[in-house]
Amino acid sequence: MTLSANLSLILPEVILAVSALVLLAWGAFQGKTSPAFTLASVAALLAAAVAAVIGPHGHAFNGVYSADAAASYAKVAIFISSAIGIVLGDRWLAQRGDQKFEYAVLIILAALGMGVTASAGDLISLYIGVELQSLALYVLAAFRRDDAKASEAGLKYFVLGALSSGLLLYGSSLIYGFAGSTRFADIAAAADSAHGVGLLFGLVFLICGLAFKVSAAPFHMWTPDVYEGAPTPVVGFFAAAPKLAAMMMFARVLGDAFPDSVAQWRQVLVIAALISVFVGAFAGLAQTNLKRLWAYSSIANVGYALLGVATGGETGLHAMLVFMILYMVDVTGFFACLQALSRDGKPMETIEDMAGLIKERPGIALAMTAFSLSALGLPPFSGFWSKFYVFKAALGTGDVMMQWAAVLGLIGSVVGAFYYLRLIKSIWFDASKGAVDAPAPAARAVGFAAALFAFPVVLVALIWLDPAAKAAAAAFGHA
Repeated sequence: MTLSANLSLILPEVILAVSALVLLAWGAFQGKTSPAFTLASVAALLAAAVAAVIGPHGHAFNGVYSADAAASYAKVAIFISSAIGIVLGDRWLAQRGDQKFEYAVLIILAALGMGVTASAGDLISLYIGVELQSLALYVLAAFRRDDAKASEAGLKYFVLGALSSGLLLYGSSLIYGFAGSTRFADIAAAADSAHGVGLLFGLVFLICGLAFKVSAAPFHMWTPDVYEGAPTPVVGFFAAAPKLAAMMMFARVLGDAFPDSVAQWRQVLVIAALISVFVGAFAGLAQTNLKRLWAYSSIANVGYALLGVATGGETGLHAMLVFMILYMVDVTGFFACLQALSRDGKPMETIEDMAGLIKERPGIALAMTAFSLSALGLPPFSGFWSKFYVFKAALGTGDVMMQWAAVLGLIGSVVGAFYYLRLIKSIWFDASKGAVDAPAPAARAVGFAAALFAFPVVLVALIWLDPAAKAAAAAFGHA
């Protein structure tokens, strides 16, 4: 394949890489950010999303990079989520005097890394994508370097992220040693040979490294502290785009490199999924800080997404892809509402702070209520449909282990409903703590739009989201 043909396949990443370099030079010469700089950053991400949709499909650089329906599906969601993260973060940081041009550049670099992981066709490109996104996310977590909590969050994220990278590399080296190749197609062929047991040892380490990235239990320990300490718009970004990118990593490795070893890796994923669901449900009961609460909520939701992956085949991956998009909208909207709220210039971040919010800011209160009802899985909100897809896929396998996993996952969902209902009770029935400051227009707009998507727009959106996810799921296993 010619260089021009390869470049046409990787056009979204080329757009982001060139944009990051241009914006970095622009910001360095200008010395500060500006509305035009923010607009250019958002335009670069949207252009990359368009390129992912209209670009050709195929394998670039001898199979190292895969441009297919699955990659396009993930990249559109990741790049749009990143663009929203820039808009929300720019305004929030400006209000606190921490507005810097590096913020937008870091998000673009993180999006670039996520795009590479979504299209990874071998272990080396997967690792390069993981590290590119991770290094940018470490800096974003500690972006407010004069804030002790933010610095602590960045340090914890970096140290534990380095550990996960080590596990990822060790697993990759074992797989390479037994398969003799880093390409997923070659690994899939080798998995049927006499080296299958050795490959599975490597796969277990690889899954552990990926579980760190997606904050699945028992590798979740960094998540609550990082969510609590990082800037609120950064947390909203962390909880959305990187989660989808990490689930795509699972789908790429398991769906492309080990498609015929479902019975072996399913057991590991089911255990991780159920531990995640119950850690998220029970540990969340003790939380009063909403950022920590939603951290445990994200751990539980990762468990549901992993159940979809564990189901295996197109049905399970289809359920996971639908789940992740609906989850991303909910979590982005919730954190947009959270960053829009302050009282006497101080952020409102605890359940107690939300007391009587319906009387002070009824619009945001209704939006947060919608996100809470969606997160607990109440029909007909989007959270119900996301869990419906996952549980339906797990129950439809005919595998007793998956059916029991679905039942236990449903029990965990019922337990977790308590802390969402506690937040709703505080918003609607507790006495108000005083007047709430005027919310930021951008954050309020994103929160309202996401709440409308949670219901009723989701009922219409599923008409096109379902076939798009089905086409994306069908692309796996053809490395």
